[in-house]
Amino acid sequence: MRLVQFKDTTGAQHVAVVEDQNTLIPLKGVSTTRELATIALAKGMTMIEKAKIRMGDTTVDYNEVARDGRLLPPITHVDPAHFLVTGTGLTHLGSASARANMHKADNKDANETDSMKMFRMGVEGGKPKAGEHGVQPEWFYKGDGSIVANPGADIPSPSFALDGSEEPEIAAVYVIDHDGTPVRIGFAIGNEFSDHVMERQNYLYLAHSKLRHCAMGPELLLGDLPSHVEGTSRLYRDGKVIWEKQFVSGEDNMSHSIANLEYHHFKYDLFRRPGDVHAHFFGTATLSFADGVTTQDGDEFEIESALFGRPIRNRLMVQAERPVTVKAI
Repeated sequence: MRLVQFKDTTGAQHVAVVEDQNTLIPLKGVSTTRELATIALAKGMTMIEKAKIRMGDTTVDYNEVARDGRLLPPITHVDPAHFLVTGTGLTHLGSASARANMHKADNKDANETDSMKMFRMGVEGGKPKAGEHGVQPEWFYKGDGSIVANPGADIPSPSFALDGSEEPEIAAVYVIDHDGTPVRIGFAIGNEFSDHVMERQNYLYLAHSKLRHCAMGPELLLGDLPSHVEGTSRLYRDGKVIWEKQFVSGEDNMSHSIANLEYHHFKYDLFRRPGDVHAHFFGTATLSFADGVTTQDGDEFEIESALFGRPIRNRLMVQAERPVTVKAI
């Protein structure tokens, strides 16, 4: 089952089951995915079980909602500061070579980079046995809920950015229960979107390069994630595809297990604050930047996987410079 969040023509928010590529079935008595999750937790039910009970008798034209720009990310929070967006890198079996090439100096072998060392650590210890903790992954913070672009909306890139290009990834979505327990409610396809030129200048700029907008959805996949996931990432310019490549994800294609990535995120008390929402990107091995493509203002990113239903598409929009003034009192 897959869910979407959307606004009706009056601006009211709804959550709906995806019946098919053309039809949505709104749920009764709930207006957000987070609200549905809260009720399911209180009743000791799964998201799928609770959604089936709440399905109404009316339908909504999915294409019309998308065309009117009324789709929302698959998870939201009334207070964006309580929606944390994070991720991990060097988690996929094909990710090491591209990253190593980005970070190596001209006089060094790729095998000497910290990226390659981190990747090898993941291959050797990223999938621990049940009950054990594996090696830590690379981890990064992207921002709060205010940086998640709606499906179909522009992805802003700041004026000081040196690059803005896609990263097709799967993100897991969590709510933190009243007792501080992280609860995974589903998965979404996403565009993690980063500044790879800035990152390439120096690996210590990774934190800066990740403080950018991203996009997820529009559909939230409920239940377990298959161990093998396939998709396609495309870059459009003036309506034409200028780059296209398939990508794979899921644990069969990863050096870390999802359980290990989750442990090393939620082991921090900071990330187990009751009522918070988390979206955690799991990494990728496919980048147009790694193939020598330079994005431009107005380019469009499209990321799709049949598992996640409708593709996510967003346009790159370079922001005008915004002066920053610091006052002292």
